Amino acid sequence: MCFPLYAAAREVVKLYRPHLDKINLTYTQYIAMLVLWERESCSVKELGQKLYLDSGTLTPVLKSLEQKGYIRRYRSPEDERVLLVELTGSGKALRQDALDIPLEVGSCLNLSAEEAAQLHGLLYKLLSGIDG
Repeated sequence: MCFPLYAAAREVVKLYRPHLDKINLTYTQYIAMLVLWERESCSVKELGQKLYLDSGTLTPVLKSLEQKGYIRRYRSPEDERVLLVELTGSGKALRQDALDIPLEVGSCLNLSAEEAAQLHGLLYKLLSGIDG
């Protein structure tokens, strides 16, 4: 199970690359933006949990997104230990450029809609059962 899961993940990420190159995002930046497009703001800790990424991986991604002007990072006024992330106007506008990416990538996969939904459910079931 391990090798096909790893290889399939790599191949799917490769399918994203030409689409993400058009909007100047890496795959990891893209998935961070997906969460922020849903929420508009959250803590770095929440973002890391949602993406299954540790702070050592997430921090450079957020720094790059901030340099591109898509997000803003700041300390919570209620608790300085909490670092918050929020979309800027440019970050919100970028969503429009990325709307078709999931459909374009999905059309390259040899799965029916039902199979894709089943796989999605199985992968999240697998993730939820892993103690990390």
